[in-house]
Amino acid sequence: MENQRTLLYITFFFILFLIWQAWEEDYGSKPVPVASTTETRTSSGIPMAAEKINDTPRAAMPAAVPQAQTMPASRKAIRVVTDLMDVAIDTKGGSIHKLDLRKYPTSAEDDRPFELFSDKDSQFHVAQSGLISANSAAPNHHAVYHAAKDEYRLAEGENDLKVQMVWQDQDTTVTKVFTFHRDSYVIDVEHFVQSRSDWTGSQYRQLARSATDSRGESAFIYTYTGGVVFNDEIKYEKVDFDDMADKNHMREIGLGNDMLGGWVAMIQHYFLSAWIPDQQELNLAYSSNPSNNRYILGLRSPAMTVKAGEQGRFHSQLVVGPKLQHRLEAIAPGLELTVDYGILTILAKPLYWVLEMYHGVFNNWGWAIIFLTLTVKLIFYKLSEASYRSMAKMRKVAPKMQAMKERYGDDRQRMSQAMMKMYKEEKINPLGGCLPILVQMPVFIALYWVLLESVEMRNAPFALWITNLSVQDPYYILPLLMGASMFIQQKLNPAPMDPMQQKIFQIMPIMFTVFFLFFPAGLVLYWVVNNTLSIAQQWVITKRIENS
Repeated sequence: MENQRTLLYITFFFILFLIWQAWEEDYGSKPVPVASTTETRTSSGIPMAAEKINDTPRAAMPAAVPQAQTMPASRKAIRVVTDLMDVAIDTKGGSIHKLDLRKYPTSAEDDRPFELFSDKDSQFHVAQSGLISANSAAPNHHAVYHAAKDEYRLAEGENDLKVQMVWQDQDTTVTKVFTFHRDSYVIDVEHFVQSRSDWTGSQYRQLARSATDSRGESAFIYTYTGGVVFNDEIKYEKVDFDDMADKNHMREIGLGNDMLGGWVAMIQHYFLSAWIPDQQELNLAYSSNPSNNRYILGLRSPAMTVKAGEQGRFHSQLVVGPKLQHRLEAIAPGLELTVDYGILTILAKPLYWVLEMYHGVFNNWGWAIIFLTLTVKLIFYKLSEASYRSMAKMRKVAPKMQAMKERYGDDRQRMSQAMMKMYKEEKINPLGGCLPILVQMPVFIALYWVLLESVEMRNAPFALWITNLSVQDPYYILPLLMGASMFIQQKLNPAPMDPMQQKIFQIMPIMFTVFFLFFPAGLVLYWVVNNTLSIAQQWVITKRIENS
């Protein structure tokens, strides 16, 4: 019964893996959130409480001069509406402090656009940018700009929309320009600098957010929320909120020549925000934790000198929206890795490609999951056949093994010798039922992550009562079917001789059913289809062996 024991261990450790993920999400070490306070807001509804936070990076040179602000412009929110986004830009610093994704409802039941950026304490997530200088006046994200209009809309027939804001002091004028594009989640951000005297300074871009926003997350599903840094040298590196709280991180990204410039991002389940610098520019990536529940990840450019009477230009791209892999691949190298499949990415990517191909055929993600599962089962048909053939042989000789147990009692040595002799006579490999399953496990786990991470599953309907594959089955029918399929599979397998193992096997379908009650319907659909196909294959092979 070694194969049964190994299968038991595999299943047990898989359950522990899922439970650990849920525990890490709910009870893992997290920074203590800041206590709720009453915010002071301007007449335009912009919070003022964050003004005292030291959240601006240092200039590239030793000592920074005070940032002059001679323009007494009033602070307000500028609304920008495109085909994909509804954005609010604060004239204080030109920070994007509110952003709704118009094509992505909050949930299947709530058709309001999903709010990716927010200035609320518990959901704080904003994009900030500015200029810093050690010897010249420069507007950081606390300086107030002037905008000609209060609202901008991308008109029909137009592909681009520019929003221009101006800051100036006695010698220097800075024009900040946001360029929005039709059918794009990329925003071009530019700073144009003109000065009567030589001006030297750097651009910084940063993402600031809280760690307490878990809207739409299942307590039983863990997905990473936090910072990510990428460049050609380090590739994909996570900087989570605990890391930011422990120390301020500094890392150069972008080495010029043929090296990639990299990027920084804040990611969460299904969505991301990322700053992409010019790819041949050497930047300093940094993180900070200016208050208990404020975490910052940003980039600072090298210093640029603008001669008197000339114009200098800083340029970056801000990516905000869903983690759509093909779009991310086209924006910057490695950005598609924010669809976080973990160490099994090499397996998950082709699985996603097949899933997407089937969706193109059926225009339904539920049917795509079913046919992807069928495809995986066909690929591993021979391995599964070897496993089920071994199990069927073990089931056939189960009465002989029970007789041996009664004959030899507690004499484990003689029992083991008799079993090995029987295995040899019956041509049974005791590990034959386990090794094929071990080979397939990485593929099954990769498929699990594909279904969990793909934003296409979000709010995607299937059929009948399943109107959203990314949330739990409202009537728990799929989890019950999954539990029933596990029970049937157990009946097809040889029963373990050890009474303790028998009891554990009996309660496993119940445990899995309870656990899967809270899993997204798309994942449970995969397990139901996989188990059903396995039952059909195993039943045929078992009957064939028993009748031989």
